[in-house]
Formats: sequence, C-alpha cells, structure tokens
Amino acid sequence: RLIRMEYHPEDRFEDRASQTFWFRAQPVPPFDVRTDGDKVEIETASLRLVYHDPSGIGFTPTTLSITLKDRDVIWQPGDPMDDNLLGTTRTLDRINGYAFLSPGLMSRAGWSVLNDSSTLVFNENHWIEPRTPGGIDWYFFGYGHDYQTCLRDYCRVSGAMPLIPRWILGNWWSRYWAYTQEEYTQLINDLEVYELPFSVAIIDMDWHITETHNASSGWTGYTWNRALFPDPAGFLCFLHQKGLRTALNLHPAEGVHPHEDQYPEMARRLGVDPATQESVRFNIDDPAFATAYFEVLHHPYEAMGVDFWWMDWQQGLTCTLPGLDPLWLINHLHFYDLGRDGTRRPFIFSRWGNEGHQRYPIGFSGDSYRTWETLRFEPYMTSTASNVAYGWWSHDIGGHVSGVEDSELFTRWVQFGVLSPIMRIHVTKGQFYDVRPWVFEDAEVLRVIRDALQLRHALIPYLYTMARRAYDDSQPLIQPMYYEYPEREEAYNCPHQYLFGSELIAAPFVAPADPDTQFSRQVVWLPEGDWYHFFTGE
Repeated sequence: RLIRMEYHPEDRFEDRASQTFWFRAQPVPPFDVRTDGDKVEIETASLRLVYHDPSGIGFTPTTLSITLKDRDVIWQPGDPMDDNLLGTTRTLDRINGYAFLSPGLMSRAGWSVLNDSSTLVFNENHWIEPRTPGGIDWYFFGYGHDYQTCLRDYCRVSGAMPLIPRWILGNWWSRYWAYTQEEYTQLINDLEVYELPFSVAIIDMDWHITETHNASSGWTGYTWNRALFPDPAGFLCFLHQKGLRTALNLHPAEGVHPHEDQYPEMARRLGVDPATQESVRFNIDDPAFATAYFEVLHHPYEAMGVDFWWMDWQQGLTCTLPGLDPLWLINHLHFYDLGRDGTRRPFIFSRWGNEGHQRYPIGFSGDSYRTWETLRFEPYMTSTASNVAYGWWSHDIGGHVSGVEDSELFTRWVQFGVLSPIMRIHVTKGQFYDVRPWVFEDAEVLRVIRDALQLRHALIPYLYTMARRAYDDSQPLIQPMYYEYPEREEAYNCPHQYLFGSELIAAPFVAPADPDTQFSRQVVWLPEGDWYHFFTGE
C-alpha cells in the first residue's frame, strides 16, 4: 500500500538515503506487472498503478493514476488533499490560537502523497548534499482508513521513534528568569517543601553572559555568568543530588565571539587567528565547524554535568548549503552527538524540522501566547502530530508571553500538561509572570497543581510503557480518536479529545468556567464499551 514513484528525464535515479527516508530496502510484497507498449500497469493486493507516458513528460494527470481497489478511489497527480487530516507545525512562536498545520499521512479519502523530490541526500561520508536536480520522488500512501498500519510502514522506511529516557516523562521546571545560583537552589528546596515533584530543571539563557560589549547581541552564549552562578559545577551537582536532570538553553546562530572562554580554541580550530578578535561564524553545514562546535562548546559542559541541550533555534531557514534548513541538521547532529559513546539514550529538545523528525524526539513547540485560544489549540495539534509520527511534543505549559495572570487558565493548562507527552511548566521573563504554585492569591491553586503534578509522576510507569510501544510499534502516546474508530463520524468531530496511550481517553478542559454557574464544560464522545471515570471510578 506504499509505492515510491521516481521520475528523471535523464534516467538518473536516487538510491541514497534522503533527509526523510532512510530505510527504503524493505521486503517487496507480491505484485503483478503488465505492459502494453508504452503503458505499464502494476498491481498489488490493495493498489493498481497505471503509467502511460509515450511522450516522456513525466508524472501528470494524463500519464499516471493509482486506484485504491477496496475503496474504488482513483488518485491522479494534482488531486487536492481536501480530506487530509493534517500533521503538525514547526512552532507556535507568537501565535495566538490556531496555527497552520502541514499535511499529514492520514486522509479520510484514503490516500496521501509525500513529495521527497527536493530533500538532500547522504553521501558516502555520511554528510548531506543536494541530489541531482530535475527529478520527481513521490511516496504514495494508500492505506484507506488503516491509519495505524500506515504509521508503522512510514516509520519502517523513514525511521523509528527512539525510546526516550524514563526521567523525561516526569515534570519539568523551565521558567525564563535570571536566577542566581542561590535563588534556584531555594526554588528547588521550595518545590520539595510544597511536595511538588519534578525530574528536570532547565536553566534558561541567563546561564551565560548576555552583556558582551562587542558585536554579539548576547543572545548566543557559551560562557557561564559567574555573577549569577559562581559555582556552576557545584550547582549541577546539587541538581543531580536532588534527583533532577538539567539542560542549558542555546541560541547558536551568532557563532562564537571573542568574549567567550572557548573563543581561542574555536578560532584556532577553524583557522582564525585569535589575535584578530574576529568572530567565528556559525556554519553548521561545515563538517569542521560542526566537529569543533560539539567538542569545544558542548562536551566539556556535559562532563561538568549538563544532561542535554535546549536548542532554541529561531533564526530562519537559510544556510550556505543550498536547500538545507539549518534546523534539520542541527537537530540531526545534536541527537547523534548526545549518544556518541553509547552511555546515554539520545534525544534532543528543539523545534520540529519536517517529516522524518520522529527520529529526533523531543519537540519544543515554541514561545506560545498565554491565552485560552492557545490552550484550546494544543490538544488538537498534539494529536494530529501523530499523523506524521511526531509523538513527543513539549509545550510551554502555562503559555510563554502576553496574556494576564489567570489562575484558572494556568491550572487548566497544567492539567492538560499532565496528560500531554512532556509536562514542562514555562513562562517568559517578567515581574508579573510568576507561576510558582504557592504565590497565587487563590490558595486552591496550590492544591490543584500539587494533585496534578503528583498524578503525572504516578503515571510514569504507564507513560514509559507507552514510550516503549512507540519505539516497538510506531504508535505515539497521543492519537486522534479516529485511529481506533476510523469509521465513526464522531471520531473526527472531537478535536480536543484523544487517546492517551492504550488504556485512556483524555479530554482536557480548554475553556473558562461559566461566570454564573462556575462550572466548566467539555463534551466527550465515548465509543461503545465499558468506560470508567479515572478520578471517581464511576
């Protein structure tokens, strides 16, 4: 039910792995081929492809068609994907509510096409380069409504969802704030006092120097800010003693400037005389730069105690290598570098870099607005991401920017976060952006948040079992209802409801309570069967 269609006017075909598809050499199912002059017909148990191109014009509506035999549906190039069930998006940066979602692999029409014609390919040195131009490289998915099998086969040829470390599935603290070492230490102690369990504590960008007094804006940085963290190694050791893993925030686009501790070595490695004080340009598509980037800037900090990196790339799509989105290569290299010695199970924390990125969990959905509209969109976006096998989104729980302090919005967001792939509380820097649960005027907030965070940690064995399922069987933790009930119309009309693993259905509250009744309302569709309320047992 999956057919690759390749055309090149000079008969030059591409067998190397592309950015999206790595494992094309799969067992070939039974098929029949019939030819009649310039016409060729290929038939499998599910599909019939007809190609008749006497003029050599390539794939057009007049030369190519595929029939889904069990649905009596005929596809031709150029057919609109009106019934596509959508996929995901690169980021929610500065978006209030709904964001554009790319097409997914699933469609109510029973087919989808993934165009791989312009992706880069891997050469014999395991580096990427442009492919021979002028060709067409399409993948036709004709699975009808068998969405789960479609996902399995896609991951077979594109790459599996890796098994993430268990501790990732706990609660994360990730406030953008210029903490001092003393303040962050006090925060961790306060979380313990209030019985708020966490497994990850992120240090946002103020971990490094931001006042540079040179051409650097301070957004990029690799030198610890000793005014805030006088003993970085000691602080990282403290976090580990508390059972917490940690990451440092990265914005690498400005390269390495002379104020950095690592500048002399980076300059020498890249052929720059340190005496010139010339900055080292960020050029991730240069293998020499990429090697020095990891060995000089990152590995020493990992030896100090940094567990992973938060890649906060927002600097666009352009690169010196034609056709390369730098985010794709950044994510690819960071993933494999973290697992370089076999002692860590690798993952990243970065924005989505297009199809194939199920190989690089986990996703950072960007700087979202702190509004009900954004909260309302995130359950839908998280479930449709499964349609491109992207199962590990991490949202800014509570929202990042704008909005007003709203305890109801925050608690509802946390409750959704508990039933999302990655539970990470986050907010931007600002005097009035404080999401410590014990500082809200309404004391009930602390109780509700405590219950939610403790529930998340109680769910870790279940979540980790589902993570293993995702790795073994290409089934994401969160799936739209139509994955299990594809022929039920109701399954397509409950965008805020989803399957949460193999045993649960979740439908987070995503709207404020009625001001008169003080009750919240959420419509839930329950398929036929015996269902039990998780919290009451009813």
